[in-house]
Amino acid sequence: MTLVAAHYRFLVLEQIRIPIALLSSALFPALSLLFFVVPFDYSNDPAAATTSVAQLIVFAVMTSFLFTFGVGVADDREKSWDPYLRTLPAPAWPRIAGRVLMGATFALLSVIPVTIVGALFTSATASPLQLLLGLVALVVAGLPFLFGGLAIGYSMPVKVALPVTNLVFFPIAFGGGLLIPPGLFPGWLQGVSTLLPSRGARDLVVWAVVGTPPSVLAVIAMGVWAVATAAVAVWAYKRDQGRRFH
Repeated sequence: MTLVAAHYRFLVLEQIRIPIALLSSALFPALSLLFFVVPFDYSNDPAAATTSVAQLIVFAVMTSFLFTFGVGVADDREKSWDPYLRTLPAPAWPRIAGRVLMGATFALLSVIPVTIVGALFTSATASPLQLLLGLVALVVAGLPFLFGGLAIGYSMPVKVALPVTNLVFFPIAFGGGLLIPPGLFPGWLQGVSTLLPSRGARDLVVWAVVGTPPSVLAVIAMGVWAVATAAVAVWAYKRDQGRRFH
């Protein structure tokens, strides 16, 4: 655990030295809420307002995980420090655990501005129990994006990882109903939406906070995505380790 704490501290310090990256990931979801949700009058429908806030909270976590792990890991692999760490006589798990904890920390920080804007400028409401359940659901909902980011980061150079992450995150966010409620989708898009990891993540968090029953197929699909991306992430790490250090 001492090694985990050391890696975590180092990675956090490294991240906060680039404040513009932190501000962009934290403010973009909040600005989306401010511009695309707040102008509509949800004063007579707190559930709809809460659902919109929950969707953008999932969007914030998804964006943070994909870019922190996808682009961040790929960038670290091309620097001299990370390869040096991987040659030391220490297990890999403290380094990976420290990175995951760092990513979770900044994902949580990206949620705070969205929550504040939702609390101040919309009629969204949630009890302490609902907030706790929402946080637990958010941890589970973030797994496909955490593993997906690691899979991208360990399998691609940074020049490829950056455009791939950009190409992946927006269609998944839109198709999963994180920017527009999926009830507004046409029938064909509804079918596609339920197969995306973002839809299951969105439905799970909304269910925890608002009580709206999720699509069972979407939640199952999210679980399948989590297992599949975890398997790809493990394969990509082992391949990278084998190519560069054996």
